[in-house]
Amino acid sequence: MPNEPLRVVVAKPGLDGHDRGAKVIARALRDAGVEAIYTGLHQTPAQIVTTAIQEDADGIGLSVLSGAHMTLFTEVVDLLREADALDITVFGGGIIPDVDIKPLLERGVAALFTPGTSTQEVVEWVTTKMRPERGAHA
Repeated sequence: MPNEPLRVVVAKPGLDGHDRGAKVIARALRDAGVEAIYTGLHQTPAQIVTTAIQEDADGIGLSVLSGAHMTLFTEVVDLLREADALDITVFGGGIIPDVDIKPLLERGVAALFTPGTSTQEVVEWVTTKMRPERGAHA
């Protein structure tokens, strides 16, 4: 339904214990009218995908600062594919070297936000780029 708010699961996969950025993004999304569900620290990719499917989420926002972004982002996308849930858009941010951005995008991550990106940029991307994708799958 076009009038329903977007639903986004914001998650911290892996062993990274720094979640301030994820909480800030979740709050900014909520302030913009997005239903943001923050999963907390130390989630496995399987837990994140299960939560997104159960919550009928439109997207998953991953925050990875641990250096395990190639493995964690890819595993989330692969698990969504296995669950026939690729209509759930994966995006994320964190400490992601420039050399890793293109391969992650090629593997199915829709957008990546690196340090210095404003919360407004993330909110704008979510509210303008995810809605058309959602409509295409409804």
